[in-house]
Amino acid sequence: MSKRFTRSVDLARWLQPGLGVKRWLLLAAVGATLFVNGVSRYLTDEGLTLKVNELVDSMVAEFFPPGYLSYVFIGAGALFVALGIWKWLNAIVTAVAPHGTSKVIDAIRVRRLERGYRIVVVGGGTGLSTMLRGLKKITTNLTAVVTVSDDGGSSGRLQKELGVLPPGDIRNCLVALADDEALVTELFRYRFSEGEGLKDHSFGNLFLAAMTGITGNFDEAIKVSSRVLNVKGRVLPSTLAVARLCAKLTDGRIVEGESKIPEARGVIEEVFLDPPFAPPLDEVITALREADAIVLGPGSLYTSIMPNLLVDRVGREIEASNAVKIYVCNVMTQPGETDGYTASRHVRALLDGARAHVCEVAVVNDELPRKLREEYAEEGQFPVQVDEDDLRTLGVRVVRANVISETDTVRHDSDRLATVVTAIIDEAVAERASYVRFRPNTGPNTGTAPA
Repeated sequence: MSKRFTRSVDLARWLQPGLGVKRWLLLAAVGATLFVNGVSRYLTDEGLTLKVNELVDSMVAEFFPPGYLSYVFIGAGALFVALGIWKWLNAIVTAVAPHGTSKVIDAIRVRRLERGYRIVVVGGGTGLSTMLRGLKKITTNLTAVVTVSDDGGSSGRLQKELGVLPPGDIRNCLVALADDEALVTELFRYRFSEGEGLKDHSFGNLFLAAMTGITGNFDEAIKVSSRVLNVKGRVLPSTLAVARLCAKLTDGRIVEGESKIPEARGVIEEVFLDPPFAPPLDEVITALREADAIVLGPGSLYTSIMPNLLVDRVGREIEASNAVKIYVCNVMTQPGETDGYTASRHVRALLDGARAHVCEVAVVNDELPRKLREEYAEEGQFPVQVDEDDLRTLGVRVVRANVISETDTVRHDSDRLATVVTAIIDEAVAERASYVRFRPNTGPNTGTAPA
């Protein structure tokens, strides 16, 4: 790619709105026009005449026939205006960004992201990080509310040995929201393959555990880690309480521990926390109240999303929020957790577990996996069937879209999913604005909307 082409692309990007330069330049041009017109009118009223046209005509008439003067002046004027504006913008770029146009373009993008929707995403596991990775390209007003009930693997060991809250899902979200998912994020993902006491631990988990010891507080450790990774948005644990996730199965068994629930291979009747009371973070409640959208999932129904809804007040705050409430339904069923579940059964479980109406829109995959269905079937996983009529009965609108990508697994595609979610928010915001602005009156001069 030539330098000339690159420079042309950089210059073309100045056509993007967002910096605020062009609007003020237009205002200045309008002001200049009004000022000159006003001066001219004043002088005319005073009986003075400036023979500017005659002077210019006498100078130009030697070179151009009088019939062409209008065209010459129009062309020259347009050229001078374009050249002047270009030089003016170039001067601003040179003064503000010594390293070239790209720095200013980056500033425009940052400013756009800062003006984006306020979105709260609730969940855990790899599904939540997938959602965040797509949304961070659209807005930096992101809040990830993450479960801290994981008791397996490195997170479970750190909780038992050091008494810290499980950092695994928090780490995944920090990495997903990092400004540069390169060396530093690879460092946080690095898992030790050997070493006494270190084997199978990830560096990110150890870093969060160490930072918790230094700061004396798990949520402060997350904030410090966010600064290290230059995270776009924020990551919050749903609670700082130590509570074990338990499940009651239809056969009467009680299973204790998140990692043990799928292994029990039973039908889940309900999940609950032990002890049952877990207070939420104040920041979580504030984020839910201020959100334009609240997104549940994607992720494991009972072990990633539901634990957050069991935290005190979270379900009620979601229901009371003015935000559009979106549930991203899983693509495949999960053995030992959602065997045979349809989309409506996923939603019903959420509503029953939260004891609140936490879902208004359900995003369901509209295209069946093509490549890996046989492999998944061997593991007892099948595509989630979409029963639209039953979903509507629950008061939920259905949005069907192709939101998956197939590589070595079947999972949600970050960019496709973010595009669909943003379109839903756009529609909800537009409808809300239309209702507030154009809502009809019930009677003359009452000013009230119909019930």
